[in-house]
Amino acid sequence: MINLQGVSLQVGGRDLLNNASCRIFPGHKVGVIGANGCGKSTLFKMLLKQQDSDAGSIDIPSGWEVAHMAQEVSATDQSALDYALDGDHRLRDLQQALDAAEADGSDGKRIAELHERMAAIDGYSGPARAAQLLDGLGFSHADQQRPVKSFSGGWRIRLNLARALMCPADLLLLDEPTNHLDLDATLWLEQWLQRFPGTLLIISHDRDFLDAVVDGIVSFEQQDMVLYSGNYTAFERARAERLAQQQVQYEKQQAQRAHMEDFVRRFRAKATKAKQAQSRLKALDRMAEIAPAHVDSPFRFRLPCADKVSNPLIDLREAEIGYPGKTILPKVELGIQPGRRIGLLGPNGAGKSSLIKTLAGDLPLLSGVRQCGEHLKIGYFAQHQLEALDAKASPLLHVQRLSPDASEQQLRDFLGGYGFVGDRVFEPVGGFSGGEKARVALALLAWQKPNLLLLDEPTNHLDLEMRHALTLALAEFPGAMLLVSHDRHLLANTTDEFILVADGRAEPYDGDLDDYKQWLLSFKRDEKRRQDSDSGSAQTTDKPIEDKKAQRRAAAALREQLKPLTNKLKSIEQKMAKLEKEVQSLEEKLADESLYSGGQQDEITRLTKAQGEAKESLEELEMEWLEISEQLEEARGA
Repeated sequence: MINLQGVSLQVGGRDLLNNASCRIFPGHKVGVIGANGCGKSTLFKMLLKQQDSDAGSIDIPSGWEVAHMAQEVSATDQSALDYALDGDHRLRDLQQALDAAEADGSDGKRIAELHERMAAIDGYSGPARAAQLLDGLGFSHADQQRPVKSFSGGWRIRLNLARALMCPADLLLLDEPTNHLDLDATLWLEQWLQRFPGTLLIISHDRDFLDAVVDGIVSFEQQDMVLYSGNYTAFERARAERLAQQQVQYEKQQAQRAHMEDFVRRFRAKATKAKQAQSRLKALDRMAEIAPAHVDSPFRFRLPCADKVSNPLIDLREAEIGYPGKTILPKVELGIQPGRRIGLLGPNGAGKSSLIKTLAGDLPLLSGVRQCGEHLKIGYFAQHQLEALDAKASPLLHVQRLSPDASEQQLRDFLGGYGFVGDRVFEPVGGFSGGEKARVALALLAWQKPNLLLLDEPTNHLDLEMRHALTLALAEFPGAMLLVSHDRHLLANTTDEFILVADGRAEPYDGDLDDYKQWLLSFKRDEKRRQDSDSGSAQTTDKPIEDKKAQRRAAAALREQLKPLTNKLKSIEQKMAKLEKEVQSLEEKLADESLYSGGQQDEITRLTKAQGEAKESLEELEMEWLEISEQLEEARGA
C-alpha cells in the first residue's frame, strides 16, 4: 500500500502539509481534491520522488511500476502513435533488444526467448492498443501519423495522457486529465479508468467524473490530508455533516439551503414537461442538497444582466459556418431569445466552438446572415481570453480600465467574490495560475453585465469550489446563455435545452445527458463501421467478382463460425433492454414526491442503491457489447 506518515512540507515559506498521514490500499481509485495551491500536484512529485518532504516518510511498495501524466511535451518529429507507444517501457526495451538480436542473427535461442517474452506481455498488439487509446482521446487515424510538433498545446497534453495510459502501471497518477478533453473523450476516459486494475490517484475538479471513477477521496484540509470513503457525492455528504456540527457553519448552511430551495421552487413553477427541463429540475434539487457542503467556500458572486434586451438577441439565418475553403456547418438556423439557456453537445471536431465563435463575431460567416439585436450585449468566455489578459496589470487595474469612475472599494468588494482579497488585487496576473487567470476573465465578463453569455469550456483550470460558485451564478443568471462544457454537472444545473452539433448539422436534441451518452456510444460505433467499410471498399475495388454460389457458401460458413459471438451479443442486448427498463422504473419511483414526505429514508436508500447498481451493470454490459461488436467486425473483415 501507499503509506504517508507524519509528512510535513513547506514551499515558498508556506506550510502545505503539517504532520499529515494517509494510507491508500492496492487497487483503490482515489480522487485528490483541494483548493488551487494547497499541494495536490506537490504530493504527486513526492510520490514520484521528484521532491522530498521536510519531515515524515512516504512509502510505495518496491517493484511497483508508476506512471504519470506529464504536463509538458517536447516538440518532436516523432509520430503521435510512436510517442504514445513509448509509454510502455517494457515493450520498447524488448523491441530494441529484438531488433539488435535479429540484426546480429548469430543467437537463435536469444531471438526465440525475446519473441516469447514479447508474446508474454502482449507486445505484438502494442501498436493496436496505442491506436485505440489515441482514437478514444479524439485522434483520427490520420492524426496518429502526424508529428508531435504539429499539434497544439492542448492536444499535446492529450498525447501525454495516452502515453501514461499505455504504461502497464501498478500506480497511475493523473493530474487534471480532463482539462483539455471534450465531453466524448471524458466519457471514454471514465470507462477506461473504471476497467484499470491498478491503484489510481487522480486530481480532478469534475465532480461527475470523480463520481464515476473513484471509490475514495483524499481532501487537503488545513495542512492535512483527510481520507473519505466513497465517491465525491459521499464526500460532500460527510463534509456537510461534519460542518453542521459547528453552530456558525450550521446557520450558514441553513441560509444557503433555504436560498437554493427557494430557487428550485421558482424554477419548478415555470418548468415545462420537456425532458431537459425535468432533468434540470432533478439536478437543481441535488444542488440544494449539496449546498451545505460548500458554506465555507471563498467564492461568492453573481452574474448581473443588462437592463435592456432585444428579442431576438441574435439570429443566424442560412448561416454557412467555417473557414475559407472548409465549410463546417452549412445552413444553420438559430435564434437566441432572452432567457434561452442552451447546452451544445456533439463529438470532438463537429463544430461547437466554431458555432460559438460565429455567434460572438470572432469568426465571419462564409455566407448567410448574422443579425444582432439593438441591445445585444455579449459576454464571451473562451480560452484565448486568458491569453489576452495584460500580464503586467493587476485584477483591479483590469476592471478599472472598464470603469475608470468606479471607486476602489467597490472594485475590491466585487473582486473579493472571485477570491481576490487583500493584496492579491494588486498583483500582476502574469504570475497567476491558469485557474486564477480564468477567475479574472470571468470577473471581467460579469462586470460588463451581458445579456447573452457565450461560454466555451469555462471550467477549465477552475477548482471544485469555484466551479460550484460558477454553477450557482449561472443557474440564477437571468439572461440568455449558450454553453459548451465537458462538466456534466454544470450542463445539468444551468441549461434548459440542448442543441446537437454533429454530421454537419446543428439541431435541437430531445434528450438529457444520459441519452446523449448512449447516442455518443452509438455514434462512435457507426463511425468505426464506416471507417472499416471505407477501408474494406478500398482494398477490394480491384478484385474480380467471385462466383455467387461460392460467396453464399463462404457467407454461411462465416455466420456459423461467428454464431457464438452473435448469440452472446443478442443475450447482452436482451439484458441491456431489461436493465434500461429497471433503471427507468427506479427513476420514476425516486421522482415520486410522496417518497420524501418523511419516514421513508430506508426505502430512499434502497432505491438509490438499486439505481446505482443497475446503472453500473448497464455500463458494464455496454462495454462488453462494444468489445464483442469489435470482435465481430474484425472477424468479418478478416
